[in-house]
Amino acid sequence: MLEIVTIAALTDNYDFLVHDPVSGRTALVDAADPAPVLDALSERGWTLDEIWLTHHHWDHVDGTPGLVEATGATVTGAKADQHRLPPLMRIVEPGQSFDFSGHEVQILAADGHTIGHIAYHIPSAKALFSADSLMALGCGRLFEGTPAQMWETLSRFAALPEDTVVYSGHEYTASNARFALTIEPDNAALRNRAKAIEAARENGEATVPSPLALELATNPFLRAGLAPVKELLGMEDASDAEVFAEIRARKDSF
Repeated sequence: MLEIVTIAALTDNYDFLVHDPVSGRTALVDAADPAPVLDALSERGWTLDEIWLTHHHWDHVDGTPGLVEATGATVTGAKADQHRLPPLMRIVEPGQSFDFSGHEVQILAADGHTIGHIAYHIPSAKALFSADSLMALGCGRLFEGTPAQMWETLSRFAALPEDTVVYSGHEYTASNARFALTIEPDNAALRNRAKAIEAARENGEATVPSPLALELATNPFLRAGLAPVKELLGMEDASDAEVFAEIRARKDSF
């Protein structure tokens, strides 16, 4: 069984260590800042073997050179993003997979926040590393992609097994909850989740990762295709992607 450790970095970023206790190999998903990663490795007596990058934004990649210098880790990233990522030793594309100590790591397209954004899915660990695509109670702002592209990404993730755990890239959940309640104020699961998030943050606890089943029940961006949500927005006859675009536009000005 893989061990996954959430590492807080910068102001509100999360990176993740993925460790196989049998082989002793360790991978890092995204690299915001070397210091907390090296501290976490040292605390556990682990060595870093691989870095898996999701997209090119500085707060997900700027720690890569320092970590490579310190550990010699192999860097993986998307072919479509190669020109604006740190130097890659392994280049991947959506639809491909690679082996990590006997565990299949699937590459999923995650366009929307950026073009060329990818996610890493490890079925055996029931883990999805979605970075700034699907987020806890939210989704990434559309800096490069279209609403249709992000809706396609979210629909792809929504089709994964419901016991998948979503490891997303930022601690935005409290503000996302406040917004989500403007879309579905009477969603009991959402109200309960919002209270739990408030309590967790007051105690300094992370709200990431989150279960996909909970996202499906509460995340307005995943729920854009549901008839009750369309009715609440007065968009009964709109396409799912159009409803998603409306929710995203409302969040952008929230």
